[in-house]
Amino acid sequence: MKPSNKPGKPGSRLAFQGGAYSLAAAAILLAILIAVNVLAGALPASLTKFDISASKLYSITSNTKVVVNALEQDVTIYWIVQSGAEDDVIETLLDKYDSLSDHINVVKRNPDVYPTFAEQYTDEAVLNNSLVVECGERSRYISYDDIYLQETDMYSYSYTTSFDGEGAITSAIDYVVTEDLPQLYLVEGHGEQELPATFADQIEKENIETQSLSLLTVDEIPEDADCVMIYEPSSDISAEEKELLASYTQNGGKLLVIAGPAQDGSLENLENLLADYGVETCEGIVVEGDRQYYTVQPYILLAQMNSSDITDALIEEHYYPNMPISQGLLVDESSESVTTLLTTSDAAFSKVAGYDLTTYEKEDGDIDGPFALAVSIDCGSGGQMIWFSSAAFLDDMYNALSSGSNSDLAMNSLSSLIGETEVMAIRSKSLNYNYLSISDSTASLLKTLMIGVFPLVYLGAGVWVIVNRRRKQNEAG
Repeated sequence: MKPSNKPGKPGSRLAFQGGAYSLAAAAILLAILIAVNVLAGALPASLTKFDISASKLYSITSNTKVVVNALEQDVTIYWIVQSGAEDDVIETLLDKYDSLSDHINVVKRNPDVYPTFAEQYTDEAVLNNSLVVECGERSRYISYDDIYLQETDMYSYSYTTSFDGEGAITSAIDYVVTEDLPQLYLVEGHGEQELPATFADQIEKENIETQSLSLLTVDEIPEDADCVMIYEPSSDISAEEKELLASYTQNGGKLLVIAGPAQDGSLENLENLLADYGVETCEGIVVEGDRQYYTVQPYILLAQMNSSDITDALIEEHYYPNMPISQGLLVDESSESVTTLLTTSDAAFSKVAGYDLTTYEKEDGDIDGPFALAVSIDCGSGGQMIWFSSAAFLDDMYNALSSGSNSDLAMNSLSSLIGETEVMAIRSKSLNYNYLSISDSTASLLKTLMIGVFPLVYLGAGVWVIVNRRRKQNEAG
């Protein structure tokens, strides 16, 4: 039989060619997808991961970027974690730091492989997802418990959790690259109170070292003092101590005073520091007459913040400090050296009865407002004094009521005085909720709406629907 010379069917050849083209196109598309994935994997996390969480859990603040961009030394962040136990939030945050600067290198250390690695940095029991930040011979250990903070909620008798990864890491980076840390001297000898725990932790986080100072035992403020602080004195300073502080600020020194109305006696010599610049202290305790400017009680003031380098960050984030048990300050309008930070409403007045007040109503002899509650004073030659007229506003209870804005305000003031503005007010990010500070009048309005107006509206709508249906039924019948 002779072999057939008939050509193949055209349809078969076209089908084969079409299949080959499809296979080639699929291979090219697959190669493109692989290349795109490889390229995307090589890109920094800042370009490939986007933060859509409500609390911006995965975002880096501008404060951190300032610190990181100023790095001139190499910093290594050791991530101590077992394989498979990595915390996703911490991993994303570390990727952000790694992509911000060539001076930052993130290195994993598996404790199963390196069981003694952490012993050179800490004596604590090291938890998974803890960190060590190192630069040269300086290092700081960051426990997992310092990244995820648990605090007692005094209102619900439960625990609230917040994420402080950025604050802890940026603070550690700033610490390991800084040789001379700021020195804060705390005045003692006048019944001053210990710093509240939350504020003390913030000072430590800002890498500010604290020392005690008795003004009676020195002829001048120590030269290494970046700032002197007087916190909640219960008795007055002497005239000699007042002159020492006045000379210190007039020659470039920085002073932070947090003092409210004295419960026993007066703080005349201390308050004369204000009088030198045209600021007068009023007798008694300030009470708000406008329900929109206090919370819970008329003496827990919702102060109005004026724009300044100290307050702007809080204003932008819509945080509102509260000032309990405050002393009214009257500022001479002709004084150009005084900047008012916090003020009351025009309806505020000072109860001259002070701690013995029996009513929040205005009585004869009470002093009309408005008042300043915090001022910043330019003392000349670079000297500065910041004064808060509420001694209690940093107490943990009132600070919690303000969602932490009270301690942030004080910390911003301290950072401004010292000059460490880059890392101030990096807030931990709540994984639960923050308190909403609202005025008493707003609270009453919400109660009226929720309990009275809305139920009546719903009831009226229901009655209207029923009546309308019955009317239509009768018409149809």
